[in-house]
Amino acid sequence: MNRLASATFLAFLVLSVSVYCKTQTQQVLQHLAPIVKLDDGIFTGILFDDTAQFLGIPFAQPPIGSLRFQVPQPLPPYEGEHPADAYGPACPQQGSSTKRGMITASSEDCLTLNVFTPAITFPGSKLPVVVYIFGGGFETGTSRSEFGNITVSRSLHMHEPVIYVSMNYRLSAWGFLASEEVKQAGTGNLGLRDQRLALHWVQKYIGAFGGDPAKVTIWGESAGAISVALQMLAYDGNNEGLFRAAFMQSGSPTPMGDITHGQRYYDFIVDETGCKGSSDTLECLRGVPGDVLQAAVDKTPSSSSYQSLVLAWMPRADGTFLSDNFQRLIQKGKIANVPFITGNCDDEGTTFSFSTANITTGEQFHKYLKTYWAPNATDEEIDGILHVYPEDPTTGSPFGTGTLNQLTPQFKRIAAFQGDSVFQAPRRFLLYERSGRQKIWTYLSKGLKAVPLLGSFHGSDFIDEMRGGQGSLLDHLIRFATNLDPNGDLSGIFWPQYTVESKDMLMIGEWPWSPPTIIQDV
Repeated sequence: MNRLASATFLAFLVLSVSVYCKTQTQQVLQHLAPIVKLDDGIFTGILFDDTAQFLGIPFAQPPIGSLRFQVPQPLPPYEGEHPADAYGPACPQQGSSTKRGMITASSEDCLTLNVFTPAITFPGSKLPVVVYIFGGGFETGTSRSEFGNITVSRSLHMHEPVIYVSMNYRLSAWGFLASEEVKQAGTGNLGLRDQRLALHWVQKYIGAFGGDPAKVTIWGESAGAISVALQMLAYDGNNEGLFRAAFMQSGSPTPMGDITHGQRYYDFIVDETGCKGSSDTLECLRGVPGDVLQAAVDKTPSSSSYQSLVLAWMPRADGTFLSDNFQRLIQKGKIANVPFITGNCDDEGTTFSFSTANITTGEQFHKYLKTYWAPNATDEEIDGILHVYPEDPTTGSPFGTGTLNQLTPQFKRIAAFQGDSVFQAPRRFLLYERSGRQKIWTYLSKGLKAVPLLGSFHGSDFIDEMRGGQGSLLDHLIRFATNLDPNGDLSGIFWPQYTVESKDMLMIGEWPWSPPTIIQDV
């Protein structure tokens, strides 16, 4: 055998042994279930590729029976052995049975969370922690997703390992019941309080998984991003040391008013469930059978109904958890002073504008705004809004698409208004008020602009993010969670902080091959 042949054979032998050993190691790891000790309890998770998953861990007492519509209560210390190999049920969802059927099985006993770690992690590793809050209009959603695997795996590829946590929280009327009765009882914004209790759980237990409780970044999309912002505003900006950074995708503190503004929806639920004659309607609602309550909630408006983003069930100022109107809290500086990133997609309003397709004239749009968005506005003030959003389709959303995407004569106009009102304007307000006061970055995603009718639709930045390629939003998130700065050896572009003077923002290109650029947010 000549030297070349000998070298080739040796290389083949080494490669074969290496592949065999790696395969055998993976097979062994797959049979070694990860275990973590919490208090006197043992939780056994599962391994999946390069991640360890601990699923369905309860973090609060079940909010059922007398604890329905109550502030979440912590659990006593864990004891015994617990399988942590399956997600817990989602919290009850609002909407039709078909819509609810799109979500995994639901139950009022739903307050569980999930922890994803690198496959080999030890207590004391002190890894940064990313806590994800899902979106869904505060009506639907679940902590169950592939984001945990994708995020941890990508962080390992980047040699910047992180731990990922996701939690369930109560939704719709179960989590955001709103009325004078609720305000007096001090039980407003229960969904946000569920999130808060989960963050306290992270502080107490994440060290056992190898995480650092001092390096927590909260991250959310849509209603999850709004939740992140409101966690920053909770208790007048006292974040209680629960997180050191925030990452918000398509969600900012939106003007939602006082909790008493939900009175008509509360009264409807009380009437529908037979509690109207009760001396204590809130206590009566706690005893209503689950199916009866579900049927009543399903009759209330949702984000897919005609009034669209004028949500029935949403966070509101309750005087306790959120002491005042969200914009006033920001103006007063009552916000957690932590670095944050906030961004939007270019065409946020398109997906929410199909339910208003029967609006085809300017007069009908005027009436719609007056009825649902600004009932206290004068006709002249409504006309001022219409002037800013003209009927010219070339100015509407999807932006930059000329006369294309006209589902109806008013569709692009309504989409532009909704996208600005709920997403772009609140983001810009937050950035403007906090410029120079804390480290902030912002971005705009124009990816998937060619999608008919939708353009760069709400949530489309997640497609870029979850692909996890070099320079993706996910890479920036991981860098941010690790270093409190989204920059690094990523895409060859420096992402400057936002200031009122520069208005610098990262723009994700319209096509997959388009490199990100820095533009001005004007």
